[in-house]
Amino acid sequence: MVELLPVSELISNHPAHIRESFHPDYEKGAGFVIDKVKPLQETNIPITDLGFMRADAVYDVVTVSRGKFFKLENHQKRFARSCSRMRLTNPYNSDQEAKILNDLVAKTGLKDAFVWWCVTRGSNPNFPSDRLNPNKFNNRFFAFAVPYIFIKEDKDKVKGINLYISQDYIRIPPGSIDPRAKNFCQLDLAMSLFEAGDHGANWSVLSDGEGALVEAPGCNIFVVKDNQISTPNIGCLEGITRETTIELATEMNLIVKTRRVTIEELQSADEVFLTSSAGGILPVSFLSGEQFGEGVGPITKQIHNLYWKKRWDGWEAQDVDYLGGEN
Repeated sequence: MVELLPVSELISNHPAHIRESFHPDYEKGAGFVIDKVKPLQETNIPITDLGFMRADAVYDVVTVSRGKFFKLENHQKRFARSCSRMRLTNPYNSDQEAKILNDLVAKTGLKDAFVWWCVTRGSNPNFPSDRLNPNKFNNRFFAFAVPYIFIKEDKDKVKGINLYISQDYIRIPPGSIDPRAKNFCQLDLAMSLFEAGDHGANWSVLSDGEGALVEAPGCNIFVVKDNQISTPNIGCLEGITRETTIELATEMNLIVKTRRVTIEELQSADEVFLTSSAGGILPVSFLSGEQFGEGVGPITKQIHNLYWKKRWDGWEAQDVDYLGGEN
């Protein structure tokens, strides 16, 4: 029988994950504010920035494992699309952006890191009439690198998480905010997590209000039925881990479809899992407290293990330059 790789345990104990040397100021992480690298605890955002005041910003997250970025170029390209869709201008080009992200990881010495960055609208222009023109805003760049974050630990994944279908909230419709752009407008997702907690669940998933699944907070969702895998194709982020899962399932000669997936299909699925940069493949075994199938299924286990094995073998990887980071 295939068992889930104990990823957190391996990261804690395997020599390939031992942190490089770093200055004590960067113990908790490193941040980049507008144009400077700083220890995480010294970072701040101007209070009048519209990213803070109105959630007017886009962001992305790339992860590092065993000293290697995973699919950095894919994340950068998605971030560029997000900026374009929200009419934001990144102050830095792709090469400059990649160097900033590398320097943050190098400062911390982390071999396993969660690297986040964003572009905000900035403050309002001086003249009210200029607010009609996105080119009149001084868009700003922020970023940070911290130790790798898992949404759920090994023990939770082995058991399979308890997922709750939100009854009180639906995802912001695509006609309001383009979900393909990784943006700050996520209060619906945040409130659904509180709702899930109120019902004794571990995580939530939202629908479009018309019976179709869209996404979970920070995650895409996949359902497995009769060895066929399906994931929503509307109302959700074009996740990099989602993309990776489709590639892995295809490599395993499984049928994968991106299409409209209903709540009823979730309820009658053989297996369910979530995908996220913050954790990879997250098995689901319970729906509102009721177990379906036999818990964590074989396809979920195989994809989970293949994901980490390929990552640790250097698949789609780019080495962090620890020696070339900003001093």
